[in-house]
Amino acid sequence: MNSKFYPYALYSSFFVLLLAGGAWIGSLTAWIGPLLILFFVLLGVGSRGYESLKGLTYSLMILAAVTMAMFYPRFFQEYNGYKFTGLITPLIQVIMFGMGTSMSIRDFAGVVKTPHAVLIGVGAQFMIMPLLGLTLAWLSGLPPEIAAGLILMGSSPSGLASNVMTYLAKANLALSITLTAVTTMLAPLMTPFLMKMLAGEFIEIDLVKMMWDIFKMIIIPIGAGLIFNKVFRGKSAWLDKAMPIVSMIGIGLIIVVITAAGRDALLDIGMLLIGLVMIHNFSGYGIGYGFAKLFRMREKDCRTVAIEVGMQNAGLASGIAKEMGKIATVGLAAAVFGPVMNISGSILASYWHKKEPKEG
Repeated sequence: MNSKFYPYALYSSFFVLLLAGGAWIGSLTAWIGPLLILFFVLLGVGSRGYESLKGLTYSLMILAAVTMAMFYPRFFQEYNGYKFTGLITPLIQVIMFGMGTSMSIRDFAGVVKTPHAVLIGVGAQFMIMPLLGLTLAWLSGLPPEIAAGLILMGSSPSGLASNVMTYLAKANLALSITLTAVTTMLAPLMTPFLMKMLAGEFIEIDLVKMMWDIFKMIIIPIGAGLIFNKVFRGKSAWLDKAMPIVSMIGIGLIIVVITAAGRDALLDIGMLLIGLVMIHNFSGYGIGYGFAKLFRMREKDCRTVAIEVGMQNAGLASGIAKEMGKIATVGLAAAVFGPVMNISGSILASYWHKKEPKEG
């Protein structure tokens, strides 16, 4: 695409936003949705032309799709009687299979090489965010099932997005990959246990069922991916290139489907939930960084722990909510958390990218 096109797209996006504001003031409601969708699309395309904004493109496109789901939910709820929420678990399994194909036993070697750092990172992951989620759930005044979604989000492991942000932030990528791998494999035990302990007062938790649901969404597909990688190593370069794209599309579809399913609830409590999710996400970065500093970890490792703690696996949380049969309530926090953490993570990574980590 011609590089001169990007600035035009960026400037046009703000003009379209002004038109959307005019449509709102003039009560031209039929135009507000299309104009807001076009605004996010143009902003996403325009951001591709600027190095400091490139990381926001995916999240802006997700926001365009979410806006579409909010204004036209019927297109993302069902087709000929088939509810699109049925796609969530298979999509999670595809994403986890892709994660498995990109992993090997070497990704777990960090446990042996740097057990101290891994123990601190895993401890921070399964302590800070669940307790933050519980605190926010208590203070929120939200309906119990929606409040429980904050705890579920906090009790989930980190996702693949954290590895990308760690790389951009000039942090410890090897530690990030190890932490993601370890926390993901521990999720079938830790996430149900934390939900039972912390969310039991908000919603009924079937511990054994949740363990099995997470096992089939994570362990089986990741195991299949590891075997695939072992057998076809060096013979499936196309898969290595395709799976990140498939994962991004899959996560985007999951967020859109949840948004459409819970649209009415989001209209009622949307701004409150967005605010709570932002507090959850930002606090995860800050407390995670401080937690690592407390244990005198290197600057690179502190950045890594901050990103791993602040960026959760929203897709997995969505899948768990779907298996609980509460995608439109428990799953709402995950639908909001996904775009928020990608935007905040990109900004944080860009900030750290410009600051060389000082070790000493």
